[in-house]
Amino acid sequence: IKNTRTQAFQALASIRAAHRVCLTGTPVENHLGELWALMRFLDPDLLGDELTFRRVYKAPIEAEGDEERLDALREQVAPYILRRTKREVAKDLPPKTELRRPVELRGKQRDLYEHIRVAAHGDVRKVIRQKGLAASTITILDALMKLRQVCCDPRLVAMDAARGVKESAKTEAFFEMIDGLLPAGHRVLVFSQFTSMLALLAEGLRERDVDYLTLTGQTRDRRAVVDGFERGDADVFLISLKAGGTGLNLVSADTVIHFDPWWNPAVED
Repeated sequence: IKNTRTQAFQALASIRAAHRVCLTGTPVENHLGELWALMRFLDPDLLGDELTFRRVYKAPIEAEGDEERLDALREQVAPYILRRTKREVAKDLPPKTELRRPVELRGKQRDLYEHIRVAAHGDVRKVIRQKGLAASTITILDALMKLRQVCCDPRLVAMDAARGVKESAKTEAFFEMIDGLLPAGHRVLVFSQFTSMLALLAEGLRERDVDYLTLTGQTRDRRAVVDGFERGDADVFLISLKAGGTGLNLVSADTVIHFDPWWNPAVED
């Protein structure tokens, strides 16, 4: 429940029931408006209407960092929340080990990155001067997206300067990891925000005769692909973050690779 204006929320709200329960793994993923939507379903009068909640809690807490309002909100919703962590309910699961592997750009890829960075810096400054910071969001995000793409693999970048750059330090590092993981019996989930990046990794896996499965927004039968991985049809599962963000239980995997970080760390978690 994230948007009370959707038909789904209106249908839920119309259900007559003696008790209402919300079950969520991410109670507040992006902003306090999601917490308000949950409480609006549970008890419509608890936090008032959306405008009141924004004025009393959301704006002071998110925009001004008002600790007193935050404490007041916590106190108000606390009786309605029963929180259980993985450590409390799944004691048989081993602890998660997180490893960050830095990858340094080099050669033509590094030169391409600098070329794009310098050009983007000039474009962004020009747009900000003309339109102001608030109206320049699209230009800024486009510049950041190109830089993220060139860090992943220059083949993702749709510009003439990138066509001659074939090497990718991150792609090479990925296959070095795969070459070490698979012989040791590990089963790997690979996440990327770019389906085009997954396609490049799939090409590399085919060249190495490594079986893999892919799940993206274009996958028609999610269940068949998931069941295939759990059945052992392949030891590498390429998944786009959007397609794999909900409704997946992949208990047979023991390793997760985030090829490129997502904008929102909560989505990665």
